[in-house]
Amino acid sequence: MPLKPRDVIDAHDPRVAQIGHPAPPWMVNYADLMTELVCFYLIMYALSSALSKPIQEAKKAVEETLKNEEVAGEVKITKDGLVISLQEQGTNVFFESGSADLTDQMVRIMGSLAPTFQKLSGKRHEMIVEGHTDDVPISTSRFSSNWELSTARATNVVMFLIRSQGYPPDLIGAVGYGEFRNLPRGPDEDLVAWRQKNRRVVFIVKNPRPVDKEEEPAEE
Repeated sequence: MPLKPRDVIDAHDPRVAQIGHPAPPWMVNYADLMTELVCFYLIMYALSSALSKPIQEAKKAVEETLKNEEVAGEVKITKDGLVISLQEQGTNVFFESGSADLTDQMVRIMGSLAPTFQKLSGKRHEMIVEGHTDDVPISTSRFSSNWELSTARATNVVMFLIRSQGYPPDLIGAVGYGEFRNLPRGPDEDLVAWRQKNRRVVFIVKNPRPVDKEEEPAEE
């Protein structure tokens, strides 16, 4: 005689239904509201730089400077901040081949951009300077790779801004990428022009860094 199972809930009981208990009606509206709030904050975060007045003013000033100096490049606002890309073109050569020293043209260009950068530093905007090279291999007594060359170039730009233009050293840094972040080359794009375009310097101006509140002096 088979044993009868004990304390087994009937299959038709809602406690063992395949889909379980239905959610209460208010849960649907609550979930929709939470999803919309998350989307809203993501959009606001992405637009925080674009809505910044100092960033907007800096973008216009830099665009005007590049136009006057006849410098090729791109100025755009992203979720990370203001991105300024300077590309070599024609007589505007930023560094001599295999060298990290700023040319006279680069010194002039940096001097023109410095007032805009100084205004941003006054608002506590941090800036990263990126160095990029073309894909031609390099091996000299000073630089064994494009990576080292690009880093040295970015560092020299940073040091110029600090020493000659008074940029706060705690708000600026340098990084080099060599040829590993080269711009895509079009199918009919000239190789010489493409390589010249990749010998670029990029400035990334970030959102303001919060300033620590100074401690109040203790009462005697």
